[in-house]
Amino acid sequence: MAQQTGQVTDLFIIGGGINGCGIARDAAGRGLSVTLAEMNDLASATSSASTKLFHGGLRYLEYFEFRLVREALIERETLLRAMPHISWPMRFVLPYHDGMRFDSDTPTSRLLSTVMPWMRGRRPAWLIRLGLFMYDHLGGRKILPGTSALNLRSAPEGVPLQNRFETAYEYSDCWIEDSRLVVLNARDAEARGADILVRTEVLSAERVDDVWHVTIRDNQNDETRIVLAKMLINAGGPWVGDIIQEKIHVNSREGVRLVRGSHIVTHRLFNHDKCYFFQGEDGRIIFAIPYERDFTLIGTTDQDHPDPSVPPVCTESEQEYLCAFASKYFEQPVTREDIVWTYSGVRPLYDDGASSATAATRDYTLKVNGLGGAPVLNVFGGKITTYRRLAESALEKIAEYFPDLPGPWTAGVSLPGGDFPVSAVQDLIAGLEFDYAFLNRTWAERLVRAYGTEARAILADAKTAEDLGEEFGATLTEREMEWLVTKEYVRCAEDAIWRRNKLGLRLDADQIAAIQRWIEKRLAH
Repeated sequence: MAQQTGQVTDLFIIGGGINGCGIARDAAGRGLSVTLAEMNDLASATSSASTKLFHGGLRYLEYFEFRLVREALIERETLLRAMPHISWPMRFVLPYHDGMRFDSDTPTSRLLSTVMPWMRGRRPAWLIRLGLFMYDHLGGRKILPGTSALNLRSAPEGVPLQNRFETAYEYSDCWIEDSRLVVLNARDAEARGADILVRTEVLSAERVDDVWHVTIRDNQNDETRIVLAKMLINAGGPWVGDIIQEKIHVNSREGVRLVRGSHIVTHRLFNHDKCYFFQGEDGRIIFAIPYERDFTLIGTTDQDHPDPSVPPVCTESEQEYLCAFASKYFEQPVTREDIVWTYSGVRPLYDDGASSATAATRDYTLKVNGLGGAPVLNVFGGKITTYRRLAESALEKIAEYFPDLPGPWTAGVSLPGGDFPVSAVQDLIAGLEFDYAFLNRTWAERLVRAYGTEARAILADAKTAEDLGEEFGATLTEREMEWLVTKEYVRCAEDAIWRRNKLGLRLDADQIAAIQRWIEKRLAH
């Protein structure tokens, strides 16, 4: 018999991805009591498998998604200011030549083909410049530099590319450490009173006298209990539909379209810190992005993925597709032998009936169901760049159920470790190097890019590297592991080396096994 908690929480949130944790933070900051349950690790699905970008979505302009693009463009800089340690500006290079042709069925391409039939299958230079002009001005850009043109014959960005590309356009977006973003939102929510339960599965939920009775199981000790809640929020990502049908049993006309996005990571393909935006003959685009200093990240694909219970993997055909796509731009062909790692995630897009996975909207839809008693809010779709606005919109939707709920507050409020100016990152790194003489530049930069000002809390009074305890490899120490376990919900090696950081790219099997043993011993105590 499951034990029942007597206290009734205001919100019970299912799902520890970016939407669930973003809503938890916003709600807790407004004084609501919040419990969040994630059946695995935080950001263990979609939210750690993105292309790692805060971006407006330049290609969404072709679908006339102006509201979504404007909101995302405004959010880029709002978010950058709140987390300058895990997000930073990046310049994107879009190579172009007059002979490029595209098999595209976007609203823009159809309009162009109707008005100018001789333009069928083309994205003329004036259209790209118009799109970039809108991209520069829709969001009231203040920090990021605007678009410029590049002569690839003389610019270093042209060196890795085939010599048929003479011209490129360069514009701004931002990098984001996606899974760290989720963890920092969860930590901030917890600091404001939320109860964050990792590796805790929701078995069922039923309405009893206008209160949700949510049965949960701790997957680590197999204990089951019932939590009472005034309102349920279904932020289950790829499982949102299954939760509606199998866990909470409510009627919903809305559906989710699951789209798999796969990425490959190769050895470093070019020697600069800018990203490439490549346009494909099939109408799609991919990015080639500098990654973890020594690698290049290439993605993404768009493939329907009907069953959320099937783990997404980057298939051989997707690997071949991404390699062939990139090879049409790079002078040196990219092959599967260059790949050092792949990852794949399932995007839970709102099902708008689009003809293809690529055309499906990236906007979010929030639906409240109050029939039959206690209300539930189902979250469909969304993109990582607009997660904060999605959370605000969710609180607007549920405000009628919580009288005197305070208004929005998260814009401009930094996440843990992000309490410093965007322009001060290099000063922070240099200060860490100076005060902790045993750190080299690479180590200091990694700590700042992960923890920001909290890096000093981890290093504390250390005078030598030995003061940080056991060194597991790639500058990961026992002191840092202690922080990850006690502050950041780490329960196994995979949590630590693939979601709190990407040191798994640099560690061997023996080192990873040693990390796992250390975590098990630490948790046992």
